[in-house]
Amino acid sequence: MGNRHGETREIELTRDCTATMVPWGTTARLEAGSVAQITQQLGGNFTVMVGGNLYRIAGADADALDLAPHDAGDTTSSEDDTSGPPTLDSVEAAAWRRLATCYDPEIPIDIVDLGLVYLCQAIALPDGIFRLDVRMTLTAPGCGMGTAIADEAREKLRTIPGVTEVDVDLVWDPPWSREMMSEAARLTMGLI
Repeated sequence: MGNRHGETREIELTRDCTATMVPWGTTARLEAGSVAQITQQLGGNFTVMVGGNLYRIAGADADALDLAPHDAGDTTSSEDDTSGPPTLDSVEAAAWRRLATCYDPEIPIDIVDLGLVYLCQAIALPDGIFRLDVRMTLTAPGCGMGTAIADEAREKLRTIPGVTEVDVDLVWDPPWSREMMSEAARLTMGLI
């Protein structure tokens, strides 16, 4: 598997940084001088192999890889900002776009195309503000990255203009299956 450019490259960490172990979801400290092989850089995060283990490094720590945060492929720019006040439809559309920038650290496919998002609904609150309710699952119930992926989705959704509340729930019913993937995702995974 390669990064978003299709190549795998090695970089020496320039400083200590916090990372999340994949697939367990536990926090680890990677030391300066460690050699990291970047395997994926999508959605504002980097997936790296260090010492035979897989880790996810947040884009905010891109400098530890001697890279800039935008090198992680974060596409949550001001494209969701509109010239007028947010509407129910514009907030919901922006939410789906933001969710499509969240990636499983082991699979170079976003959570929307993987079929992990079961519900994304904007709810109007008083004073022209909105709450987003999201129900999502994981490819396997035991995946330790579930909290990290849900937290990433929550943080990205909170940046949508007009959104003041975000509820992201991990659910297990119905269980995820390959049939829930988009056709493009199945094609990417060689399932078609």
